[in-house]
Amino acid sequence: MFQRYRFTGYLGLLLACCWLGMPSVVSAQVRLESICTVHGHKEIRLTGMGLVVGLNGTGDGGDAGPTIRALAAAMRAMHAPVLDPRELKDANNVAIVLIEATIPKTGLHQGQRLDCYVSSYLGAKSLKGGRLLISPLQSADLRNDLLVGTCSGALVVEDASVPTMARIPGGAVLEADLFRSSEYLSRIVNVSTGEPRIRLLLNESHSSFITARMITEQINEAFEFESFDQQHASPISPSIIDVKIPKTWQNTPVEFIAEVMDLKVNSPHSLSRVQVNSKTGVVIISGDVEVSPVLINHPNLQISVGANNVNYDGARFNALSDEQSTRTTSRLDQLVQALNELGVPREAMIEVLRELARSGKLHAIYEEI
Repeated sequence: MFQRYRFTGYLGLLLACCWLGMPSVVSAQVRLESICTVHGHKEIRLTGMGLVVGLNGTGDGGDAGPTIRALAAAMRAMHAPVLDPRELKDANNVAIVLIEATIPKTGLHQGQRLDCYVSSYLGAKSLKGGRLLISPLQSADLRNDLLVGTCSGALVVEDASVPTMARIPGGAVLEADLFRSSEYLSRIVNVSTGEPRIRLLLNESHSSFITARMITEQINEAFEFESFDQQHASPISPSIIDVKIPKTWQNTPVEFIAEVMDLKVNSPHSLSRVQVNSKTGVVIISGDVEVSPVLINHPNLQISVGANNVNYDGARFNALSDEQSTRTTSRLDQLVQALNELGVPREAMIEVLRELARSGKLHAIYEEI
């Protein structure tokens, strides 16, 4: 005899919240800054290498040549030279680490601090209790080898299951002003035409010809009075929009960018997408995802999508058809609701979604992690 399942967990709660909060007609306004960025406006990555000391016998060990040489060089710089590296053969409380820090898009000034992260890449077993000696930080993005900051301080191991990675709160100090904005504003004049312009880059989830056209029309309408009927915005691709700066704004490009990014578009088009986390059972359905007519056979389960007459035999059956007979497809939320009503466990539901995507019956981008 077939045993009915009771569907519980994160998946049911998440989908239920989506259904309850999803009106039949969605009409929302979204600021451009939420769906696109200005070309060149990005984070700056800082990297470096350093020595962690003070470990309780969990370091790289005395047989780690790079660590011993780095320790000898550090001692020499502090006027305590080591004549023979073999003197450091018992240095088990030292580890060589890779240092990383990220400067936000808005940039930082000289003297400001930010968190940095260290990772051991030799034989250290744990960085717990260690302290990073002052180490230089550089940026590959700036295409030079200049020192842009330093990092030092006590390590905090945040994940006990990965003791070879740690964070230093406020450990990095900038030695120079770092702003990406100065870089892209200095290149804001187009070399071929001499006209000041910016480029908007749409986020991946909103990149489409439809959205690019909507944003272009909104920008041209907003600056129509100042442009004297000239079209200042033009789409270059589904993800790139070229915007010429009107003459009245050319001396204040930052203010113009702020005005553009504050514009709103109605319900920006986005591709239908189904994202599945097979480990946690979380399923996220975005957009109006449709399913072509299909008959789903699963152990002790049979579901017909979009078909009126289906022969079946089994303990459970559910015929899923749209209220409007003219439709040739059904919505994915209807299918999920039918699976819920039959008490299908989340593992089986994810398996059904996976096979629908594989067979081409699921009309959406399917992503599984």
